[in-house]
Amino acid sequence: ARTMAVATVNLRAVTSWVGIARLSAVVLSCIAFSLVASTRDFGGPYGTWCMFTWCFCFAVTLLVLLLELLELYPKLPLSWDDFTSAFSMLAALMVFTTSVVFPSTFISSPCSGSKCARQAAATAISCLCFLAYALEVGLTRAKPGDISSFLSTVPGLLKVFEAYVACLIFSLLDTYRSEAGLQWCVAVYSICFIITLLIIIFTIGRCLTYIPCPLEKMLVCYNALALAMYITATVLWPLYSFRGRSRPSSCGRNCWWDKHLGVTFLTIFNLIAYLVDLVYSTRMVFIRAP
Repeated sequence: ARTMAVATVNLRAVTSWVGIARLSAVVLSCIAFSLVASTRDFGGPYGTWCMFTWCFCFAVTLLVLLLELLELYPKLPLSWDDFTSAFSMLAALMVFTTSVVFPSTFISSPCSGSKCARQAAATAISCLCFLAYALEVGLTRAKPGDISSFLSTVPGLLKVFEAYVACLIFSLLDTYRSEAGLQWCVAVYSICFIITLLIIIFTIGRCLTYIPCPLEKMLVCYNALALAMYITATVLWPLYSFRGRSRPSSCGRNCWWDKHLGVTFLTIFNLIAYLVDLVYSTRMVFIRAP
C-alpha cells in the first residue's frame, strides 16, 4: 500500500493572539519600509539601519508564520520556542530603536509636503509595529516556575537585551584614547557580549545540555561576574572620557562627545539589566516554587 504525505495546516498559527500579533507585525513592517522606500530618502548609515530593521523583521516573522502554519518547525534542529522568544525580543528592541532614530534623523521641522507626511506615517506605523512585537513578547513569556524554554523567561529575555545594548555600544565606539581605563571598558563590553551571545546561540541550538557543570549555577556566577565588570565600566568610562574635556561648541551629528555620552547611558542600562538578571537567576536556582 502506498502512503501519501499530506501537508497539515495549523490555523492556530494565525488565529491565536500570538499569531495575530505576528500578522500585525508583518503588515506594519511592510507598510513602514514601503513608505520610506517611496520617499527615496533613506541614505547613510542611519537610513540603511532603519530599512534593514523593517525588512529583516518582516522577512523573519513571515518565515516564522509559514513554518508554524505548515507545522514544519519540528523538523528544524533547534529549540523553536527559544528561537521565537529571542527573535520577538530582538525585533521589539530593533524596531523601537528605529522608531526613535528615523524621525530624529530624517524628519525636519517644520514638517510639510507629501514626503514628510509619508515619513511621519512610517514613524507612527513603526511604533505600532513595536507594540505588536512587545505584545508577542508578553504573550510568549514563560509563566513563573516554567523554565521549559529558557529564552522566554525573564533572565533569557534579559540576555537578548544585554547583547543588543552591547551592539549599540559598539556602534558608538568610533575612537577612544589609548588609556588603560577606556581599554578595560571596551574589554568588558566585548567579553560580556561574546559570552552572552554564546549562551543565546547554545540555548537555541540545544547545546547547553552538553556542558558538564550545573548550568543554572554557572549562569548565576556569570551574571555576578558580568555585574561586577559593568560596575567598573560604569565608573571608568565617564571618568576617562570626560575628564578635562567639555562638550565642543560645534558638536554636530557625529560628535564624539555625544557618542561617549551615549555609551555612558547604555553602560548604565546594561548594568541594571545584569543586576535584574542576577536577581531573577538567583531566585530560579535557589528559591524553588512549590
